[in-house]
Amino acid sequence: MFSIWEKNAFLYYDYIVIGSGIVGLTTAYYLKQKHPMKSVMILERGLIPSGASTKNAGFACMGSASELMDDLRHSTTEEMVRLFLYRKNGLLRLQSILGHERMGYQANGSYELLMESDLPVLDRLEELNQILFSELKTGAFSVVPNQALACGFNPDVVKGMIQNHCEGEIDTGMMMKNLILLVMSMGVEIKTGCEVMAMEDQSKHVMVHCKNPLSSEAILFKARKLIICNNAFAASLLPEIDVMPGRGQVLMTKPVEGLRFKGIYHFNQGYYYFREYKGCILFGGGRNLDFQTEATIDFELNESIQRDLEDKLQHIILPNHTVDIEHRWTGIMAFGKTKRPIIEQHSDNVWIGVRMGGMGVAIGSEVGWSLSEKV
Repeated sequence: MFSIWEKNAFLYYDYIVIGSGIVGLTTAYYLKQKHPMKSVMILERGLIPSGASTKNAGFACMGSASELMDDLRHSTTEEMVRLFLYRKNGLLRLQSILGHERMGYQANGSYELLMESDLPVLDRLEELNQILFSELKTGAFSVVPNQALACGFNPDVVKGMIQNHCEGEIDTGMMMKNLILLVMSMGVEIKTGCEVMAMEDQSKHVMVHCKNPLSSEAILFKARKLIICNNAFAASLLPEIDVMPGRGQVLMTKPVEGLRFKGIYHFNQGYYYFREYKGCILFGGGRNLDFQTEATIDFELNESIQRDLEDKLQHIILPNHTVDIEHRWTGIMAFGKTKRPIIEQHSDNVWIGVRMGGMGVAIGSEVGWSLSEKV
């Protein structure tokens, strides 16, 4: 049971946001900026943000050339360009909120490694640049001399390289912590360890049922408006929406002596990605090896994909080296029939901003801004 003091002070809010990832935090940021006298609260089921926002590889990522060309095979040119610009604008928005220093942004470059089967991508690179030029006013991609040997990659496997001039790298832990501190300084409340079990839109307000760790009685929060921003986990509240979880496997080595590359790298249409981080190699991906198993919200490691990452690390990235793995983790992304995020009104007082398509770092702040405008 709650006292009258608790009911009056802690259970009613103008806006409640579910999820304290990039989307939830930026939604709260813009709501509080627009309505400073309104009460805003974020509910997070983990003790720290527990989705993909803090469990990614730290890429300020907009898509590799081969990935965008694959998009052209499955969507219109206009749709591909729209999504590319959405990522670009999202990164600019995130930088405008925090600045480069508070998100650990580094423009060390982004490169795609091309294997023998990928070389036809080079034939269409100019076409891709022309498609994007009208919006960017510059070329997004350029062919660079194959630096495989200079970087220490296996030259028998890596046959070419493409630079993406629109990407960079960030420290997502630093970025998320500073974003949390920023919204809290504005008066946004964040309740961690608070799992939402159900919601009811009752026309004039929304009742939000949360698990109570101290009692079998649920905690009932009341909000004028509810905004759902928990990405892959939204399906537990809204099973009818087109959201499919996708688990990403990641490993990180111990420091590698004489490491010869910096920046961020992709290959195989972005399904694999790696970067240098404090003298170590952070390497992730491989979801395409087992889509069915990886369509889960379970954070467990997939041993077969972890072995595949180790094999590619030794065979492609650091051949003839012995490296030790220091850390492993997973993150849960959200996908659907299209790569467009879902930003829509669900009922009178409930809004949704989910399905980041593995590009939450890039588009999350733009989704949060869009939600705040619509709500």
